[in-house]
Amino acid sequence: MGNTAQNTEVLARRRSPAHHLWTDFTVGSVAGERGVTLREVPFQRMIGIRVDPLSEAGTRIGELTGGLPFKCGNVTQGSAGSSVLWLGPDEFLLIAPDDGEPGSGALAASLVEALGDGAGQVIDLSSNRTTFELAGPSAREVLEKSCAADLHPRSFATGTAITTEISKIPTVLFKNADEGFQLFPRASFADYLGRWLLDAMSEFAGEETPWP
Repeated sequence: MGNTAQNTEVLARRRSPAHHLWTDFTVGSVAGERGVTLREVPFQRMIGIRVDPLSEAGTRIGELTGGLPFKCGNVTQGSAGSSVLWLGPDEFLLIAPDDGEPGSGALAASLVEALGDGAGQVIDLSSNRTTFELAGPSAREVLEKSCAADLHPRSFATGTAITTEISKIPTVLFKNADEGFQLFPRASFADYLGRWLLDAMSEFAGEETPWP
């Protein structure tokens, strides 16, 4: 779809699910040795893929995405900053930066073409979720307040993604850096989860109290 004046106006009117919290995220972020920052990464392209990774269709899709991961926790990296997260043996979530295209965009169209008549499904889920990025020395401690998964680096290494719950909110959690995490909650939970994260971060703004 071309970048017409009408398309430009549509894009300019977009508001992300947590747009109203951006100032709070900035104010609530903490610097220093116990630092932790929170921001929303708006309008990332998210595409759900269902396909047997060993099938011909899976091979064609893998050629476009940098490969499909084969087991729980695995993430493959593609071109232009895209990642494919394993959700199940034949279920994947592709995350890519905003391509500035309204509607499904060129990426989803190319994946649909690659799927062809093979058994499977490609669905643009970009409006279904948003992206929170939590980073800093205290980021893991914030998440551990309400996440049952073991987030220690020995169990949850950089480049790993899982489906879990944060404060009872179903969330796809991706450790995208040694001290950084991306969370992909459904859009309807963005306000609640954003406010919960801010509250969980607040203790790190004060001085650490030593044990007696």
